[in-house]
Amino acid sequence: MDFSSVLIQWYLEHKRPLPWRETKNPYYVWLSEIILQQTRVEQGLPYYKKFVEAFPEIEDLASASQHEVLKLWQGLGYYSRARNLHDSAKYVVFELAGRFPQTYRELLELKGVGDYTASAVASICYGEPQAVVDGNVFRVLSRIFGIVTPINTGAGKRQFRSLAQELMDPSHPSDFNQGMMEFGAVQCKPQQPLCESCPFAKRCVAFNQGKINDLPVKLRKGSVRVRHFNYLVFVSKKGETLLRQRTQKGIWHGLYEFPLVETPSQVEETLLVQEAAFKKYVPESAPVIRPFNPTPIVHKLSHQHIHAKFWVLSRDHLPQTGIPVTELDQYPVPALIEKFIEAFDF
Repeated sequence: MDFSSVLIQWYLEHKRPLPWRETKNPYYVWLSEIILQQTRVEQGLPYYKKFVEAFPEIEDLASASQHEVLKLWQGLGYYSRARNLHDSAKYVVFELAGRFPQTYRELLELKGVGDYTASAVASICYGEPQAVVDGNVFRVLSRIFGIVTPINTGAGKRQFRSLAQELMDPSHPSDFNQGMMEFGAVQCKPQQPLCESCPFAKRCVAFNQGKINDLPVKLRKGSVRVRHFNYLVFVSKKGETLLRQRTQKGIWHGLYEFPLVETPSQVEETLLVQEAAFKKYVPESAPVIRPFNPTPIVHKLSHQHIHAKFWVLSRDHLPQTGIPVTELDQYPVPALIEKFIEAFDF
């Protein structure tokens, strides 16, 4: 049997029952693919169900506010995915009259949709033979065929996509692509792959040459940026606090957080109160302030690490219009802020 036949047979016997596999509706398939970018199925499944329940049709998603979408996405990370999802839904509904793109090329016009997602939706929903290439596919092909070209280079991406396209059975693109993704997630796992029961074991270069842990090859990324965040947690006698929306480009765009004082390095109270951003909220010379966590909380993102300290300021009156602490759960916030809110006794 050829590669495609073996893979599809394995997939049909071992595939997990997932809701987006029960439909050819492009809205649901696209939604699942966006959610599963940078996210494991186990983590993404509850979010998929929440979105389908809240927005059963793409028109419902398009009509929602960004606030609603980000709140529903809260905790999933990579929030640009949620903003792009929302923008694309509005584009389909209001610019394309509700007609979802039906080809690989048309799908690429959607914001946040690249080669992988366009290939997945085009093949699963419309039977277009476009091979998907993601982390799972890189791993499967690099191990079985012994490919050492780094996967995070242009040459590597072209080589793997060309090979996947060559291996695909054009008459069964959906099963082939889903089989590739499922095989990488379930059988050819990053750690402790199930080599003994693998249908490709006899031909797998990595297995037969003892290179399982060496493939795929990935070039080392640059250094991680370290940032120091000092959050000012105001609490008034009326039970109100302050939240601010992040409007600048970058991490957590559109989400809410407590007033922030970012410093070049970790600071103690004596230096924090001298910062201009701090004095904007607390102009008095001797403010009453206490650290909630003297040791910074390290929150790791893909390209930067946030070292966060929360400073509590109890006040009779807030320096600006506040919100009741009982309404904090209505605002979409980063996971870092969400965990603090859960831990802090307002």
